Amino acid sequence: MNIHVTFKQLDSSEQLKEYAVKRLDKLAKFIPDDENAEIFVTLSVDKFRHKADVNIRGKHLHISALEQSDDMYASIDKVLDKLEAQVKKQHDKMKDQYRSVRNTRVVRLDVLAFDNNADPKRPSIVRSDSYEAKPLHLDEAAAQLGKSSQEFLVFINAETDKINVLYKMNSGDFGLIDPNV
Repeated sequence: MNIHVTFKQLDSSEQLKEYAVKRLDKLAKFIPDDENAEIFVTLSVDKFRHKADVNIRGKHLHISALEQSDDMYASIDKVLDKLEAQVKKQHDKMKDQYRSVRNTRVVRLDVLAFDNNADPKRPSIVRSDSYEAKPLHLDEAAAQLGKSSQEFLVFINAETDKINVLYKMNSGDFGLIDPNV
């Protein structure tokens, strides 16, 4: 993580720079791929307002915040509080996206048919289809299958995290295939 501190309309101070860098290091644990992240800090004074402007650019991260107050140290603290909230929100969002991608699985469906001209004991694949099986509770899957015209529903059981098949029976009830893998 590279931190660049710039002073505008203000004499550069090593203490101020060290303070900003020290505070920004706390954000490193939330920034993914932090060796490529760039943090640009601009500290400026406009009459009596002390402004701290911070921009963070990373692989999947673009965050900026601006704060001003009567004291430069207070401006740095305020802007870092804003940034910390934004970075944590982004971090949690990415973690949730990873979990949702991890919980979906691709299921392939093959339809077999017997060809009378060929070997009678060997079926041939007539149609193949694949789709993402989404996590559902059993009652949600039953409601979804009841509303659809499909004969069966392949889903990931949210309670057991296994692939299950729910199918319609001739009696109008539903059957469940829960493989032991």
